[in-house]
Amino acid sequence: MNEPLVLLPGMMCDARIFAPQIFALSTDMAVMAAPITRGERIEEIASHILTLAPSKFALAGLSMGGIVALEIVRRAPERVTRLALMDTSPLAETPAEAAAREAQIVGARAGRMLDVIRNDMLPNVLRPGPERGDQQALMLDMAADLGPEVFVRQTRALQRRRDHQMTLRKIRQPALILCGADDRLTPPKRHEFMAQLIEFAQLRVIDDAGHLPVLDQPAAVTAAIRDWMKQPLVLR
Repeated sequence: MNEPLVLLPGMMCDARIFAPQIFALSTDMAVMAAPITRGERIEEIASHILTLAPSKFALAGLSMGGIVALEIVRRAPERVTRLALMDTSPLAETPAEAAAREAQIVGARAGRMLDVIRNDMLPNVLRPGPERGDQQALMLDMAADLGPEVFVRQTRALQRRRDHQMTLRKIRQPALILCGADDRLTPPKRHEFMAQLIEFAQLRVIDDAGHLPVLDQPAAVTAAIRDWMKQPLVLR
């Protein structure tokens, strides 16, 4: 486990979303969380991260971070030693999905960004349970710190993103496909499909977790990442 690990958070999230993993993994390896806040296209965000990242690195992306991770491995596969995609999707947005985001952009620009996140986004992201209140507070704190301009840029990037199914077929690095069993936003069946497209991919479905297993079941996610980091780099 000599490679540094670069973590990419989800939409309107920062390194705090990975706090349990950073705390646990940093005893064994170099870990950095890179922001996905620069650019109005996934390609621009990926280019910025490549300027920050080490020459070679393991890459793990959560949700929107997974979409950016796919673009990074598409354009610089020689720099990515292994890839983990967590609760994400390789598909482009449908016209209906992209159109639905316009009202969210209007709300954010009108000063109601936190209401948009609280009412439109978090119900699909957070699971019911005793931790939901603390998780919602964390999500809103991160969003408030990033601000509405980042919200609009990230939303535009998601609307314009490319289909990455062919990228998945070309991946030869050790790959981990991970999701929460109760993920409603990007359900397990989508991750099964992703794992089928990647040669030698490992699929891990985390029980009692939704779209954010890094928060719902942090120890299980950390264990999955450790196992993935121990895989040999040459798989065939």
